[in-house]
Amino acid sequence: MAGLGACSLTRAALIILFLPRSLENCGHISISAHVMRLGDPVTASCTVTQSCSHLDPEPQILWKLGAELLQHRGRQQSHPDGSQKSTITLPHLNSTHTFLLCYLNWSNSLQLLDQAELWAGYPPAMPSNLSCLMNLTSNSLICQWEPGPDTHLPTNFTLKSFKSRGDCQTQEDPIKDCVPAAGQSSCSIPRKHLLLYQNMVIWVQAENALGTSLSPQLCLDPMDVVKLEPPTLMALDPNPEMALPQPDCLWLRWEPWKPSIYMDQKCELRYRPQLREASWAQVAPLPSSTTRYELCGLRPATTYALQMRCIRWPLPGHWSTWSPSLELQTTQGAPIVRLDTWWRQRQLDPKTKQVQLFWKPTPLEEDSGQIQGYLLSWSTPGHAGPVLLLCNTTELSCTFQLPSGAGEVTLVAYNRAGTSHPTPVVFLESKGPALARLHAMARDPQCLWVCWEAPSPVPQGYVIEWGLSPPSPSSTNMTWRLEPNGSITETLLQENIRPFQLYEITVTPLYQSTMGHPKNVYVYSQEMAPPRTPVLHLKHIGKTWAQLEWVPEPSELGKSPLTHYTVFCTNMQDQSFSTILNASFHGFVLHGLKPSTLYHVHLMATSQAGATNSTSLTLMTLAQGESELHIFLGVFGILVLLILLCGTAWLCCSPSRKNPLWPNVPDPAHSSLGSWVSTTMAEETFQLPSLRDPSMTSITKITVLEEEEKKQLGPWESSDSSETCGLPTLVQAYVLQKDPRAASTQSQPQPGASDQVFYGQVLGSSTTPGPGPYIRCDSTQPLLGGLTPSPKSYENLWFQTSPLRMPVSPSQNQEDDCVFGPLLDFPLLQGLRVHGVEGLAGF
Repeated sequence: MAGLGACSLTRAALIILFLPRSLENCGHISISAHVMRLGDPVTASCTVTQSCSHLDPEPQILWKLGAELLQHRGRQQSHPDGSQKSTITLPHLNSTHTFLLCYLNWSNSLQLLDQAELWAGYPPAMPSNLSCLMNLTSNSLICQWEPGPDTHLPTNFTLKSFKSRGDCQTQEDPIKDCVPAAGQSSCSIPRKHLLLYQNMVIWVQAENALGTSLSPQLCLDPMDVVKLEPPTLMALDPNPEMALPQPDCLWLRWEPWKPSIYMDQKCELRYRPQLREASWAQVAPLPSSTTRYELCGLRPATTYALQMRCIRWPLPGHWSTWSPSLELQTTQGAPIVRLDTWWRQRQLDPKTKQVQLFWKPTPLEEDSGQIQGYLLSWSTPGHAGPVLLLCNTTELSCTFQLPSGAGEVTLVAYNRAGTSHPTPVVFLESKGPALARLHAMARDPQCLWVCWEAPSPVPQGYVIEWGLSPPSPSSTNMTWRLEPNGSITETLLQENIRPFQLYEITVTPLYQSTMGHPKNVYVYSQEMAPPRTPVLHLKHIGKTWAQLEWVPEPSELGKSPLTHYTVFCTNMQDQSFSTILNASFHGFVLHGLKPSTLYHVHLMATSQAGATNSTSLTLMTLAQGESELHIFLGVFGILVLLILLCGTAWLCCSPSRKNPLWPNVPDPAHSSLGSWVSTTMAEETFQLPSLRDPSMTSITKITVLEEEEKKQLGPWESSDSSETCGLPTLVQAYVLQKDPRAASTQSQPQPGASDQVFYGQVLGSSTTPGPGPYIRCDSTQPLLGGLTPSPKSYENLWFQTSPLRMPVSPSQNQEDDCVFGPLLDFPLLQGLRVHGVEGLAGF
């Protein structure tokens, strides 16, 4: 199969190459109409010639409308000449511009044979509203029309005309057609193609592929449709000889358009004040004999916009467009106002008083005139003296001084046109009753509601003053209003009210010839939350509680008192709790806290207007058992110290102790051998006469046994006791003296005479010549009080033998090994003198 497919493609390629023409020449489309009405049917046929029929014995012809493949393939038939023809009918063509394409299905691919372009639309509608204007500036006749709805087809418009006489029933010389630019619906006929003061017939022709339509014909004389340009408006400068215009009048003039100077025409004027969205007011046609006009009946001191247009008159023509606006302002009139007044006065000295006068202008008419300033004057009552000018100001207040007897001044408002009616100001005395009750509250941030209870008799009116507290004599801090109706008992203040401010409101009743005493009240325009919150202080703290305290803030004038406090407590895990307290509380104890935990606490103060938080207080609770542990350790340390002291005293001071924990060995360099001998032994000691001789040194106490005692003693027996050895009853003691001054510089030995330790025995007799044997005790006590508890290896060599052996008298040839030989090198016995041993005289 693959081989057959490759063979077919090769064959097809060769056929295409050797064909004299391409596949597009194999067929062509015939169509009933290329342009048709939108929605009408269209029929088309596609024919494949005999020269291409050998490509496929039965070729299949397909159709496409634009990019869409038509499902119905049409009616296909074969002709005797071998050609194939496919016919298709489209019942409704809904596209204004598309292509119909014919394809040949060959080798499973579409081969384009031919295509046809289709247009669909509507015939042109009749042009309407044809009108023409003669423009004298361009010197041409300009005609315009409405083309009608879109035809979806290329449509051409042509302005046609011809010259005529009479009522346009006869046609004379034709005028060259005028073709407008693409997309335009107007056309201009030049002056050279026109004949002025002669009628002409004009119409518009619209034409496309589906038909032609003509507009109604227009018969006109070009001069009858002339449209003038608007005139130029200007303000009229008054002559010095002329009187100034009235406050409600404006003077203006205009210049006609120059090409229309010699044409008779009429003009119209319209105006409107530049106030809000005022409408235009139109003046009847002005006469053409003059170019000046006085417009009256206007508002004083008001700016107006004026416009003008003109037309040929009495001949036919078209109105010009309105001219550009001219702005003029009427002059001012004298102010027509009512001046409400109020005052404050204080006595400077018995002859002079200071008065601060306030006033407010109230317009009595819609056009009351602009006020440029105020004049305040005073004249001596009952005298024809000069008037004293107190103030000439643009402000609404004035401060001046008057004699104490002066009770009236005069106030007027003025501008360039004049002054208002004078307003007398009479300074009344406060002799009438005051209000019975006055109350105020804030409705919203920009207004205050005030109500009161009227006194008896009912006043004629009230003066209401309000300003920021504390009150100030400055007018910038005080606003007032006159209420002329004495029957009302409440009012709403909206002027100069700012939110979150404390205001003082004063109401004074006005009577026929006097005024009542003023009554005041304080109120916030909109009360805000308390500005400050008491500062939290930590008084005491424990493991699971903390005591807090604070000092309440003093109450402020006009503010609502605090209603309650709220204490918030938060730990490091953002776990929080709160407690609400009455405003009378000044402290609080937090319970249920965790030991050794960090907490953040803050206090919120709340009033009717809101709440305010204090700064956060950070505290740390005590650790669990920390105080008890400190007490326990302290008591335990004291007990251990007492036990140690008692034990030390008992060990050191008890006389019945035979074997202490450690032996008390005196320092051999600062003691005698007598202090080493146990008190339990029966021995006889004596002291040399020169014991306290400073020239002698101390010697260690030793015991010397006589010969007779040695015989009775028998073999030496060693004892396991570390304290004493068996000693004979007769002991001769010698004392090695020392310098007492050296002893005084050293510490005294701790053990007493009862704690003597026996160190050694020297055997000998006074009658026996030569040195006697020396026997060491089996005591294991240290010899010295130094770091080494026993003799060095080179000291006391004779004592390195076992103490259980019997002592043998050394021979003469072994002098170095005799008992007394090593004594010369024994550190404790250097310089020792033994009584009865003459051989040791040089020891």
